[in-house]
Amino acid sequence: MNRSLGVNVDHIATLRQARGTNYPDPVTAAMLAELNGAQGITIHLREDRRHIQDIDFKLMRQMVKSKLNLEMAATYEMVDIALTTRPDMVTLVPEKRDELTTEGGLDVAGQREKLKEVVKKLQNGGILVSLFIDPEGEQVKASNQIDTDYIEIHTGKYADAPNHLEMKRELDRIITACHLGAKLGLGVNAGHGLNYHNIHPLAAIKNIEEFNIGHAIIAKAVMVGMEKAVRDMEELIRFKPVGE
Repeated sequence: MNRSLGVNVDHIATLRQARGTNYPDPVTAAMLAELNGAQGITIHLREDRRHIQDIDFKLMRQMVKSKLNLEMAATYEMVDIALTTRPDMVTLVPEKRDELTTEGGLDVAGQREKLKEVVKKLQNGGILVSLFIDPEGEQVKASNQIDTDYIEIHTGKYADAPNHLEMKRELDRIITACHLGAKLGLGVNAGHGLNYHNIHPLAAIKNIEEFNIGHAIIAKAVMVGMEKAVRDMEELIRFKPVGE
């Protein structure tokens, strides 16, 4: 399987918004990421617009030549925005205004009907849909039942594990969820908290099609530039998966 790297450029916008300037530009960052090997660009248009703004999304749609993945809450406002600007993929995520970053996966099993309606609307608009979920069998099965195209496995607990035993436990949960998703015919992506030190075990999972990584790449780019930051991560995810 040729797995791909989706670079999340939200934190370029975070830096811009910290001073209310018009720089650095997340659209330019996206272009640099693509030029240096990224197969996709991910942005999260939050309801509070804390980093990415509507104009960023519109410009991204005009400029991104690979795959544009919009992370968003499953709200009527966001669905209308997505259907108007038409990214290649929408990843539905839970969202709380006071969180620093997305804290967990969607409870698909607990809100099947609402999410099924949103998924259908987006698909009818020609947009692929992914659901950001925790690595739990119940959530994978529920995602399949509402006919999503993809799931993205939330890797945050793995990334934040306090010791090797807990990391191994979380890795096993991720492997099981990825295998189940693929078995059910879902596309499987993964992301959250991944960096240059913890990506290697996940790169060995054959069912993962795409890794969406932002903070680690942008943080490294501050020191060494976007070219090296993206290329170094690209090299790491090219690790030959087990079973291939």
